[in-house]
Amino acid sequence: MAHRWTNDLTRTDVTPRGLFMNRRQIIQAGGALGLAGLGGQAAAQDAPEPNSFEEITSYNNYYEFGTGKTDPAKNAEALDTSDWTVTVDGLVDNPGTYPLAELIDGLTVEERIYRLRCVEAWSMVVPWQGIELKDILDRAGVQSNARYVAFETAVQPENMPGVRRGVLDFPYVEGLRLDEAMHPLTIMATGLYDQPMPNQNGAPIRLVVPWKYGFKSIKSIVRISLLEDEPPTTWNRLAPNEYGFYANVNPTVDHPRWSQATERRIGGGLFSSRQDTLMYNGYDEVASLYEGMDLAAQF
Repeated sequence: MAHRWTNDLTRTDVTPRGLFMNRRQIIQAGGALGLAGLGGQAAAQDAPEPNSFEEITSYNNYYEFGTGKTDPAKNAEALDTSDWTVTVDGLVDNPGTYPLAELIDGLTVEERIYRLRCVEAWSMVVPWQGIELKDILDRAGVQSNARYVAFETAVQPENMPGVRRGVLDFPYVEGLRLDEAMHPLTIMATGLYDQPMPNQNGAPIRLVVPWKYGFKSIKSIVRISLLEDEPPTTWNRLAPNEYGFYANVNPTVDHPRWSQATERRIGGGLFSSRQDTLMYNGYDEVASLYEGMDLAAQF
């Protein structure tokens, strides 16, 4: 399992821990969304800048804990991850509600150093520890008529101020096509920087799909469902003209409110040049999954 994917990143490319913690200030100062339209000024793609643990854990989109980028770091400490269970249901041979330790027992945990591209046009490099989702699905026994995998985030109103305020229609839900879920690049991450997953980053287990915009990588998962029909997803349901079901990183398809052609790499400094965004975030091995699709219409 450790050799079923290709990687051009090393620990030297990882966003430094301190920088990851402070990326909100960097983005605010640079005006990430406002600068997103300056695609003509983008520099050639540089080697990824290293990102820090502090940066990765202090600037997050996790609306259950608030809409501000630093809200999760301040509020997610209250997330109760004790006795965590994951329900696996739908078109599987072995449905049930499993303690997390039992669900992943005996499966190979490995480090995956992946680029992360946010739909908001910033990016970083993160050293995840996790398990290929395929291994979990194989253990569940996917039935032949399953075509999609749906995911659901925990809802703890007593611990989640964003849930109490109703900032989204909770629970947060996401989904993948089955072949996307089974691809060896797709992992269920349980940690980063050789540490257990921080609450604000989706403890104790989250999805990571590195060729898609970050909002597809759902956090704090409590349910995995195998389905025949395409499942609803939170942002696609909220704004279908802005957030497609697939949400593949695609520099040729702009968000309605900003360009996706370039990105600001966290850690590059306030006045660093923007970098070209790569198709599929640079993970060309997934291109065959989308042969024959109109990627502008099925975005």
